[in-house]
This record gives sequence, structure tokens and C-alpha cells, in this order.
Amino acid sequence: MEEMKKNTRSAPPHAIAMLESLRGLGYSTATALADIIDNSISAQATEVLVDFVWDGLSSRVSIRDNGKGMSDSELEGAMRLGNKNPLDVRSRSDLGRFGMGLKTASLSQCRRLTVLSVQHGISSCLRWDLDELAANPQDGWILFESPASGSAHYLDAMHGVRSGTIVLWEQMDRIITDSFTVDNFNDLMDDVERHLAMVFHRLVKGPNARLKLILNGHAIVGWDPFMSGHPAKPWTSPISNHATSYGNVSIQCHVLPHRDRLTRAEYDENAGPGGWTAQQGFYIYRNERLLVAGGWLGLGNGRAWNREEAHRLARIRLDIPNTADADWKIDVRKSSAKPPVVLRSWLMALAEDTRERARRVFAYRGSPVSPAASNVPVEQAWCVQRLKSGMRYRIDEGHPSIAAVLERSGDLLPLVRSMLRVIEETVPVQRIWLDTAENKETPRTGFEGEATSAIIEVANILFQDLVDRKGQSVEEARKTMLRTEPFQKYPSLVAQLGELKNVGD
Repeated sequence: MEEMKKNTRSAPPHAIAMLESLRGLGYSTATALADIIDNSISAQATEVLVDFVWDGLSSRVSIRDNGKGMSDSELEGAMRLGNKNPLDVRSRSDLGRFGMGLKTASLSQCRRLTVLSVQHGISSCLRWDLDELAANPQDGWILFESPASGSAHYLDAMHGVRSGTIVLWEQMDRIITDSFTVDNFNDLMDDVERHLAMVFHRLVKGPNARLKLILNGHAIVGWDPFMSGHPAKPWTSPISNHATSYGNVSIQCHVLPHRDRLTRAEYDENAGPGGWTAQQGFYIYRNERLLVAGGWLGLGNGRAWNREEAHRLARIRLDIPNTADADWKIDVRKSSAKPPVVLRSWLMALAEDTRERARRVFAYRGSPVSPAASNVPVEQAWCVQRLKSGMRYRIDEGHPSIAAVLERSGDLLPLVRSMLRVIEETVPVQRIWLDTAENKETPRTGFEGEATSAIIEVANILFQDLVDRKGQSVEEARKTMLRTEPFQKYPSLVAQLGELKNVGD
């Protein structure tokens, strides 16, 4: 025993140095607040009030809940760094893991953290104060048992309550600087609202909502990344489950509607905090709380998939239990995850299918199937020829409009085929690619923006050819038109063909 003592030494960290270092973990104000709200949810709160108060360099933020509160010893544990062992078994509803969130999230934003908690009508209050610790470094890990001088009235909302907790941030030096204005403060609140609406949308939205989030007096409305129930949504997969040693992992894949199927307001609202391209990919939830919002988790064939315009309509919901944190490499900020090797092939297969479906919807500005028969592919004027050397775009001679010209061209057939070949060989692929990348939208096609009379004129010519040359009945010709690009997008117009013979005469 004596020999062991000689070969060891105690090396506790210096309090102020450790706390200042932990401030740099990379929280934003929004992610820090989400961490605090997690604690409220774990405390069985049904209402959380977040208040931003502008007062120049003395501005502050408070987070108050109606949860079960903490006793004095529980509060002391909550304020101690590393109070929880991340390997301990936790309640299924617990959103924490490291026992660090309250402190690291708060101190990333402020130099003074005060927490007052009430349980069974008995209140306890503790405070971390970095300036006080810096002034007296020899005192070590000192928690103060009261609010700072002049700050007690900021906690008045807890007077008379039977249970609940309030977290107060003061001296927010990482946010409020000399150049920070009230407009910047309001912009910050907007960012926070968007983030919280996304992270907690499954808890605050719908008929079974179990949490009310209130920011400066108004309720936060959840932002659903999957546009659940929207009538224009082209595809939602069944829920797929995968049993693991730590519980069930479930996944549901979604392809969102093309921009053409949305109003301007719907398009802007559903873009998400990062915009359409940034928000594509996996959305990982633990206990219905969003951890990761978008991205492809390092998956891909050969190289990791990037966020690309063509796949921006693909969003995948992935639910993991809170027992999966270690296997999924959940970090202390709950902002990154890495799927275990045993699940990668399963996730890849589902993601590949979703990406391809989303790419088709994006490329065709809507689903390339007939509205008359949802499983019948549309006759497209262009087709892709895949060669060993790459891809070529070819005009499909089977398209009714093209076939009609070829069959009637007679001696001009070689000239017509030559013309089609010239068109094929001069498709401005690079220009289209650049324009799509720069404008973040595919070029307008399918008569978009054209007057109805122009669409009717072209549709009527093809319709009459089907009736006169092909001998189809009016109903057969209409069905053919509904299977023909781009007329499948205009079912109400097609339904009138046969009654419009004299249009344009």
C-alpha cells in the first residue's frame, strides 16, 4: 500500500481553467437551450417558458418549467460536473446521458448560471459564477447558495409554486458584445424559435402533444420535416424495424412534393432552418427528440454522399432508443451520430431507394406516373442511354408525338431523323447543370408558365392524330394523353379533349 501511494498522485483540475475550457464545446444559443429543455422534459414538465430580456450588456435569458423540481441534494448533483456516469442504466424517458448538459450548455452562453428549483413547496438555489471563481481561484469548485446581488427578483416567477425549476443566464459574454444590438437580439430569438420548433416538433405538435413551449409569451409551433399528411406528397414508406441488442431501431422514408406542387408559403415554410438542400437526409430521434437534422451519416457507395440539389426532397426519419447512445456515438451536444457497422447496409439500401425516388421527383418536377393509373409510367420524350463510357440522352421515338411525325414523314424521314440526331447531340448539358446548380432549381418545362390556350393547341393536335391516324376512340385517346409527357400534368384539360376541336381556328 505504501509503495502504491508513492507511485500515484492526485491531479484534480483547476476549477476556473476547466470551466473556461468547457465553454468552447461548440454550442449555439439554440442548441444550448434545447439541452436545458431536455432536462425539463426529463423532469416531467408539460410546459417550458423561455424568456429573452434585452438590457444591453445586462441582457439575460431564463428557462422555467413546471416539472417535478429538485431537492437540495438533487440540485447540487445537477450542478456538479460529471454527476452522471454515461454507462449507467437510465429511465427510458431520460434525454440526458453525460450529466454535463446543464452546465456546459449554459456556460457556453453565459458567465453566471443560477438555478432555483422547487420540490413540494421547498426551494433550493445554487449558482456558478465564473467571475467570482476567477477572482478567488484558490477556493476551487465553489457553488454559491443564492442568486447574485441584484438578481433575486429575476426568479420571482417561482414564488408560490409547488414544483418546478428556473434556469437563469446572466453576463452572456459569448452573445452580447459591445456591437450587439436589439435587432441582433431579435434575430437570435428567431433562430432559436426555428431550431426549437424543429427539435421538439413531435412533442409539441398534434392532438397528443405532451409539451407546450412558450418563447417570450407565444407558443412555439412545431416544424414537421416530413410534411405529414400533405396531399401532394408523392411517397411515404412503411415503417421498417431492425432489432438490436440495445432495442428496436425504426425508420420511415419520405419524399416531399416538388416545388411546383406547393404554394409559395408552403415552399418557404417547409424548407427548414437550413434550406431545402441542407435539410435532406436522415433525421435521428431519441424519445421523439430530434438529435440530428439532415445529412447522410457518412453513408455512400465508394465515397460518402453529399447534400445535392437532386436529392433535396429526400428526408428519412430514424428512431433509436436512449440505450443506443454509445453504439451510435452520440456526442455531449446531441448534435452528431454515427450508425453502427451492423446497420449500415440496411440504412444504405433504404436511403438509396429514397434518394432515387426523390431524384426522379426533382428531375420531372413531380411524379413521372400517370394520374389515371398511379403505377403506369409516363411516355417520356427523352430517355437515358447508359453506356460504359457514360450516359447519353436520346429522343424516344415511341413517344406519341414523335412517332406521329416519323410515320407521316415519308421521303423526309432521313431528314427528320437527322434533325432529331442533331438535337440529341447538342443538348446543352453543361449549361443545364450549371443553371440548376446556381439557381437551385431545374429549368422550367412542361408548359410551366404558358397560357392555357398554348397547351390546348399542342394537346389538341396530338389528340386528333391519335383519333384520326391511330383510330383510337375519344376515351382511348384521352387515356393515351394521360400517359404522355407533359400532358399527364393537365388531367382536367385532357378530360375536355374531343370537345375542343375548333380551338385556335
